[in-house]
Amino acid sequence: MISALRAPLRRTAVQASRSLRASAQPVARQYSTAPAAKSNTGLWIGLGAAVAAGGGYYLYAKDLTPAEAGKEAATAGKTGVAIAKSAAGFKPSKEDYQKVYNRIAEIMEVDGYDDNSYGPVLVRLAWHSSGTYDKETKTGGSNYATMRFAPESLHAANNGLNVARAVMEKVKQEFPWITYGDLWTLAGVTAIQEMGGPKIPWRPGRIDGFEKDVTPDGRLPDATQAQDHLRHIFYRMGFDDQEIVALSGAHALGRCHPDRSGFEGPWTFSPTSVTNEYFKLLLDEKWVWRKWNGPKQYQDKKTGTLMMLPTDYALIQDKKFKEWVVKYAKDEELFFKDFSKVIAKLFELGVPEKQWATEPWIMDST
Repeated sequence: MISALRAPLRRTAVQASRSLRASAQPVARQYSTAPAAKSNTGLWIGLGAAVAAGGGYYLYAKDLTPAEAGKEAATAGKTGVAIAKSAAGFKPSKEDYQKVYNRIAEIMEVDGYDDNSYGPVLVRLAWHSSGTYDKETKTGGSNYATMRFAPESLHAANNGLNVARAVMEKVKQEFPWITYGDLWTLAGVTAIQEMGGPKIPWRPGRIDGFEKDVTPDGRLPDATQAQDHLRHIFYRMGFDDQEIVALSGAHALGRCHPDRSGFEGPWTFSPTSVTNEYFKLLLDEKWVWRKWNGPKQYQDKKTGTLMMLPTDYALIQDKKFKEWVVKYAKDEELFFKDFSKVIAKLFELGVPEKQWATEPWIMDST
């Protein structure tokens, strides 16, 4: 009964948040969650032992014989679960990944954390673990989940993501067969969909790398910069101007913290709901420099409770960017369509085509 009430209550909360733009108070979703389902079978336990023995690496391959799987695992430098998969004949299905999705959805809401939800920080984890891709060197991206290692885990842009990684580690213990790269990106998909956003195509296939695969600092956006910097960062990943603006719409979610980024505050009045309010607020509110001891950021003149970063405000200072801000502010359906496409692209950056286990799926919302 409780489980059946979750989705209707979530939809009601999301719809309500879209009508509360004039309110100065952030809106947190409220709904009950069902108890966690038992999912650790004997097979999962066996695979978990293999993870511990082999360093937690899982290799996906299509239609390989045990000998071929062993050869490919050795070639890729991956052990443990790859061998267990071959020996046990285990190949995760969409249903298996749906169980992971459902578990993430169950633990997403929490009292005492930002707006009572881990959702925004899970999106940020998926985003930052994917946004290190360099199309020229073909390094970085979601494939190796290198934020598990220092110094990448300690990069300033990743401050606070230890919270999200710790939350996901609990899910990893329940489903030890899933790779970190797949887990983190699936968490991003889960959070977006469960917070009222569009359906995001997603598929498994990422493998977990080593400390040597860690990416250098400076590949993620610097919020103190402007449009030239945005283009430099996102063009390096393979995105164009329209995609840059669409991805920026993720700032409808969450808030900044002085002890992490140095900035402070939410972008919107409903930081746990995916909407096009970010674009509307950029255009409709008057933004002024905040007078404080922190880094330069904007605040809305009307309430003083919202913020925009210099990189946000750059979107309406640049003519080409602003065209898309205007379009998305007027048409949430268009934003959802474009956001779904580009966030799916982001989450697949750095993954060789041969690694994909399937065509993209649409995971069921809870």
